[in-house]
Amino acid sequence: MLILFVTMMVLGAAGLALLPLLRKSLLGTGVAVAGQTRVVLELPAELRHLPEPPVLAPATVQILDRAEVFKRLRELELNVLELGYLQPQHEAVVAMTIAAIGDATAQRRYAPRRPNLLPQLMRAVADEEVSRRELAALISRDPSLVGSLLKMANSSYYRVTYKPVESIERAVVILGSDGLRSLIAAAVMQPIFHASNAGGFPRFPEIVWEHALRSAHAAIPHAALVERADPFSAELLTLITGLAEIVVFRATMDHYATAWPGVQPDPLVIATLLDSQTPMVAWHIGADWELSELMLGALEEQMVTSDPTTPLGRSLRFGRCAGALAVLHTNSLIDEGTLKMSLPEAGLSPSHLKCMLTRLLNKHEDPRAERRAERRKAA
Repeated sequence: MLILFVTMMVLGAAGLALLPLLRKSLLGTGVAVAGQTRVVLELPAELRHLPEPPVLAPATVQILDRAEVFKRLRELELNVLELGYLQPQHEAVVAMTIAAIGDATAQRRYAPRRPNLLPQLMRAVADEEVSRRELAALISRDPSLVGSLLKMANSSYYRVTYKPVESIERAVVILGSDGLRSLIAAAVMQPIFHASNAGGFPRFPEIVWEHALRSAHAAIPHAALVERADPFSAELLTLITGLAEIVVFRATMDHYATAWPGVQPDPLVIATLLDSQTPMVAWHIGADWELSELMLGALEEQMVTSDPTTPLGRSLRFGRCAGALAVLHTNSLIDEGTLKMSLPEAGLSPSHLKCMLTRLLNKHEDPRAERRAERRKAA
């Protein structure tokens, strides 16, 4: 025990003697200032020749909340860099438009009637048991739908041979389910596009159209796989909401023309009315079209900012936001990373989410593209 005690004393004394040397070697050169030592840290000589680390560019990926997503969508629709501030003299148009939208007589002026074959056709497209022949027979009952079908099948996007497509059944096969859904969307929204006057906002109908279609691509799998709700209903609700935006836009433009002829409408006025009045107008369209109580309830839930409580309400809310993100991405305003990081929680499995994103970002055929080309040729 005595030997062990002596050994420990010797080692302790040696450690105390080496402590200043260790401190100096670890901390660098010490400079005495007023009785104190200032430590100067130095890199080892072998590291001093290395270059400075590069300055990294800020990451482009962002996480956008719902309000920011729709703010950027409105700026795209109205072709402005920033919505700016509401000018007091324009508030009269806001009041006039809200009054007109809330009036039953004025609503009939702006809102379209329901296409007669819409419910049967959308259910038939969604039903895998319905044959192509049955679909063709259903479409053939509406001559205007037949014309749109054949025109779409013969467009450059779908046509694969030099021979024109003249058979309704052949056109149904060529378009497939996705093409037929686009055709139905055209049937729902085409009347309002024909009548709308975009004025100084020429891209507005185009962007609303794209948003409605892409929202449907997100709402359908969300309703079917997550909420176990009717995907047909979710799809129709997204299209009707897009239609309601066109109604609000038309009413606003009409009241600008009435109140201040020749004055360019304020983009912020239009954006404000779109955000505040679209859900109510969509509900009125749905009621006029005699939609089910479940569908009307889902539309009603969009009037408030709190989370929807019904399956269809949740699918509609998710689809609209996912569709807006997809539109921003396809118009090169956000990257794919931002889109994925900003998606609301969906509850989809990784494989289903990947499939949804693929459909969401796919290029789609705009049935109005050929009409625009024909107008350009005529001009």
